[in-house]
Amino acid sequence: MHTETLRPWTHSHQFEIVDASNERRTLLVVGLTAGMMLVEIVAGLVFGSMALLADGWHMGTHFAALGIAAFAYRYARKHATDPCFTFGTGKVGVLGGFTSAVILAIVAVLMAGESVKRFFVRPVIRYDDAILVAVIGLVVNVVSAFILSSGRSHRGHAHGESAEADAGHAPGASAHEHDHADHAHVSLAHVHTHAGHTHDHNIRAAYLHVVADALTSVLAIVALTVAKFLGQVWADPLMGIVGGAMIARWSYGLLRDTGRILLDADVEKELLQTARSAIECTGDDRLADLHVWKVGPDSYAAIVSVVTSTPQRPEHYRSLLAHIPGLSHVSVEVHRCPTGKSHDSP
Repeated sequence: MHTETLRPWTHSHQFEIVDASNERRTLLVVGLTAGMMLVEIVAGLVFGSMALLADGWHMGTHFAALGIAAFAYRYARKHATDPCFTFGTGKVGVLGGFTSAVILAIVAVLMAGESVKRFFVRPVIRYDDAILVAVIGLVVNVVSAFILSSGRSHRGHAHGESAEADAGHAPGASAHEHDHADHAHVSLAHVHTHAGHTHDHNIRAAYLHVVADALTSVLAIVALTVAKFLGQVWADPLMGIVGGAMIARWSYGLLRDTGRILLDADVEKELLQTARSAIECTGDDRLADLHVWKVGPDSYAAIVSVVTSTPQRPEHYRSLLAHIPGLSHVSVEVHRCPTGKSHDSP
């Protein structure tokens, strides 16, 4: 692994907020999940409960997904200073969340499919033992959810910023006939969140997995209780179908959110409009091009191309954008308008 060497004229690309506590929480839940997974799978086979066995299988896939989440934290931390990652490792956790969402979807399909089979093949169920194990599983899931819930979001703080410019030249007010272009970068020492919350999709995915486990445990308890006292054995596979449908819905939401970030499509229109308004609020400066994308949980990078008849130094345009929360890496390009006028109207 290569390490990024910072010189006085360079800056760090660690845009994600490093939270070691989330990694520790995830590892703890991985251990709890592994133990309960083994108990429920064995108990489901021995006691003949599809709801309990489905919960165990479900927990087994969550064990794998939580392992991916833990790996994502470690990988992002280990490679945080690796220059091979152009904009840092802020999206590693998002990729982990996306992978977990895919696993959730597979779990939902397997649960529903196996439950449908149980409508036609009804094994003998030892209800008391199965209910006991399901209750224990629920307790483990609730504890795991509590452990992860405190790490799902945390408040950031606004800090000072440092502006560091790449080598270039300022266009100034030169009458040179050719277009001039300046490039500069701004690095915020810390992410600006203005008392907002950061969104760690990796911890969110882990949280959804244990909540889904808790749901299947509840459904298993309900199904087994109904079947035992009312003789409605169909409740056991029905709860498996209901659980699969709910988990599929959660999977879709997580896939949608993480997928948009991975495709650089998760930028609020308000942020883009704010950036445009900030640049075009004075003089005849106009935005020729604007690209904004996420590089961390609540960090954005931007490429801003300005066309104007009265070019200013890049620091001027950076200062106009400094108030935008989370805008952590800005590249500014300034072009002199060839006609000497950049107004939209003639």
